[in-house]
Amino acid sequence: MNVKGTLIPIGGNEDKGAETNEMQTLEFIDEGILFNIVKEAGGIDAEILIIPTASSIPEEVGENYIEAFGKLGCTNLFVMDIRARKDSDNEDYIERMKTADCVMFSGGDQSQITSKIGGTVLHEIMQKRYQEDAFVIAGTSAGAMCMSHEMITGGSSQESFIKGAVSMGKGMSFIPELIIDSHFIRRGRFGRIAEAVAKFPNLTGLGLAEDTGVIIKNGNDCTVIGSGMVLVFDGSHLSHNTEKLLDPGTPMTIANLAVHVLSNSDHFDIKKGKVSVLPIDAPFI
Repeated sequence: MNVKGTLIPIGGNEDKGAETNEMQTLEFIDEGILFNIVKEAGGIDAEILIIPTASSIPEEVGENYIEAFGKLGCTNLFVMDIRARKDSDNEDYIERMKTADCVMFSGGDQSQITSKIGGTVLHEIMQKRYQEDAFVIAGTSAGAMCMSHEMITGGSSQESFIKGAVSMGKGMSFIPELIIDSHFIRRGRFGRIAEAVAKFPNLTGLGLAEDTGVIIKNGNDCTVIGSGMVLVFDGSHLSHNTEKLLDPGTPMTIANLAVHVLSNSDHFDIKKGKVSVLPIDAPFI
């Protein structure tokens, strides 16, 4: 089936990386990435639904995105304050989801999104519209990670390449072919996505740096946006993989794991596993 919608997973970008209080580390996606979301949604008149369910401070995060999108001239904005599963049955929310142009999931805890929205009528409408309409689903950090079917729920960056360094759960299944991780460079998450791909070698791992995202068209064609890097993990040709043989806490062996490092304007074809990059001598924009 040809997917008509667009996915935009984003790696997250904290305002003050040294702070630990969430009030002081509200994720704010710079106008370059926000501009792309608005453009894909149809322009500044697009109806954009902001869902801060993943956050522990949803009211503040919702206001932050209202202000951020407002700087681009957007006024047709609405925050869906879903704090419990029953909130997903809100008739106003359901009707808005049927007509909106775009959904924006905030960062926080991706399991909050799946537990409170996954499998509800609201989720079903999003999936149907993504398949059948020019509908945009964007998400940063947790909001990006929840887009896959096999979803990373947590795991230690320090225990890289030790079996059990990553924990997995079921996501929102917008793009089942991928496993997505965020804050990838700054938080050193190479090892945990490598283990995730070892668990599911038929899937492609996508590690998103902060202030970096991917526009995914037709459920397949990926274009990198933002100022950082995207790492693509291809386990389709693994010649040695001890993941299923080992006990938790044991160092892993993974041979012939292909890793591509992409940056702004580079392309990746999920189905073909093909990377297309700008020529070395291409002018930097």
